[in-house]
This record gives sequence, C-alpha cells and structure tokens, in this order.
Amino acid sequence: MNADERRFAVLRAIVADYVNTHEPVGSKMIVERHNLGVSSATVRNDMAVLEEDGLIAQPHTSAGRVPTDKGYRLFVDRLAQVKPLSGAERRAVQAFLEGAVDLDDVLRRSVRLLAQLTRQVAVVQYPTLTRSTVRHCEIVALTPARLMVVLITDSGRVEQRVVDLGDVVADDTVAQVRQLVNGALVGRPLAAASAAVAELPTTAPAELRDVVIAVSTVLIETLVEHPEERLLLGGTANLTRNVADFPHSLRQVLEALEEQVVVLRLLASAQDPGTVTIRIGEENEAEEMRDTSVVTIGYGGGTVLGGMGVVGPTRMDYPGSIAAVHAVARYVGEILAGR
Repeated sequence: MNADERRFAVLRAIVADYVNTHEPVGSKMIVERHNLGVSSATVRNDMAVLEEDGLIAQPHTSAGRVPTDKGYRLFVDRLAQVKPLSGAERRAVQAFLEGAVDLDDVLRRSVRLLAQLTRQVAVVQYPTLTRSTVRHCEIVALTPARLMVVLITDSGRVEQRVVDLGDVVADDTVAQVRQLVNGALVGRPLAAASAAVAELPTTAPAELRDVVIAVSTVLIETLVEHPEERLLLGGTANLTRNVADFPHSLRQVLEALEEQVVVLRLLASAQDPGTVTIRIGEENEAEEMRDTSVVTIGYGGGTVLGGMGVVGPTRMDYPGSIAAVHAVARYVGEILAGR
C-alpha cells in the first residue's frame, strides 16, 4: 500500500468511526480498531497530512479529528462499490412496495421505507406532469347535464374533474366527445396534448361544439403543469436525534425542509434513474442546508418521472444511504412501468 492509499485508509477509518460513535477519532483508536498494519506514529503523520489537505479537522475541545465536507467528498468519490442491500432487505422492500394500491400509495410507502432504512428524512417528488404522456381519458355522465372527466397518464397519475354543461346531453353525444378527445390526447406528451385539445372546438362538428368547449376548457387546466409540484416528506423526527450534528441551526434545516421550493431544488439534479447524486455540506446552494448532506436519484422506467432521496447530517452512513436510495428508486420505477 503506497502512502496515498494508506492515508485514504486512515481517512476511511476516521469517517467510519466518527459516523458510528459521533466522537472525534484519535490515532490510538484507529490503530486499535482498524488493521492498517502501521504504527501509531505513522497514523499520526498521515493524520497531519490529511489535516493540512483540509480533509479532517480538530474540534477545539478534543484531541481527536473529524472529517470535513471535503473529506467526506473524497470518501464518497472513492467508494468503489456500494454495499447493496441484503437479499432479505431487498425482498422486504419489494414486497412492501408491491402491496401498494395506486401511485399515491407507492410514493407514501417509498417515503416510509427510505426513512426507516436510512434513519434520515426521506423526500419523494410526485411524477412531473410535463414528462408524462396521456394513456387514456374517460368521460362519463354523472347526470344528464354533468360529466366526470378522468385523465390517466403513463406515470399512473389520475386527475378527475367535474364538468357542468348547463344543458342536457344524450349518451351518444358523450360517446362521440369521448372518442374525439381520446383521438386528440392519447399517446401524446402533456404539452402536445394540451395544444391538441385547444384545437378541438374549432374542428368539432357544430352539434358537439358546446360540449367540446366545456370539456376542453377543463382538460387544458388539468394538463397544464401545476406549479406547486407535490412532495412527500417522511422521518423528519430522525434529524432531532442528534442536535449536535447541526452546529448552525437544526431549526433552520427543519424550516427549509418545509419550503417545497428548497426541497424541489435539491431534487432537481436527480435526472437519471441510474445515478445517485450526493451533495455534501457546503455544496448545497441553500445556506440553511449547509450542515446537511443530500443523497438523490431519479426514479422511473425509461424516462425520469421525478426525484427521491434522503436528507441527513454530513455525518451520515453514505454507503448505506446510497444503497437504500438506489434500491427503492429501482423498485418504484419497475412498479410504475409495470402498471
């Protein structure tokens, strides 16, 4: 093992011990706990170099050292492979998610699972409408003058709206409108579907025009992206386990998590279903999140439907968190693709 590799082994030992014990780590502890095959003096020299490089630091009240954001970053970048979840854990995750009845339930269960597996705060973004295509539009008469319009997208999202017509319509009129609307919508991405629906009143037969105008107005409102993208959060109480992990302010972190905009920004980089993104401490744009690390990934089959991940202190179990986020995202993608 050359000097660089040995120093990285010392850094890895400091990260592992500090994550486990929350106590600054000394050279004696490293020699006792980790079989590095070198003397205490060599470890002390290596720690001096790591400190000089800004990878570890000495809290003023202690003789030991703790990893810095830069140290965690090097550790994460050099994780050759992440220890995957055990077979039993994977089966439990799969069984729990497959028991879900609909999209809402899948996402609620994902948040609960991620929070339990990582003991951090879990965040899941609802599928973004703009990335979805229309699978089907059902139109049924609730009363002779009132219709129910149900829009179903390929991401499993279901939007329901009631249309008051102000006039009685026959069943065959409803059937004709349903056929027209589905002809314009099905298989199209939402933006294109919205444009096609806007054209419908100008091309519809005169006797259907009033009904088509009423239905297309409601559909356009439904198809246009909701600015307040929905998010699910779980396990917020996990952050309060160790207030010392947030030297600046735990309250600031909790308030930031309540701000949907902050969390959506954290998930914005999750554009790829196969790649986990990790932002550590100072790398977070939002100042309130500088004491946290954020592990995110995109979920979905071929296309990314949304992001999910966990937020915790920089002193987190990175390999475990990455494995959990990766596994849950994969199963959610498979379940939504199979529906």
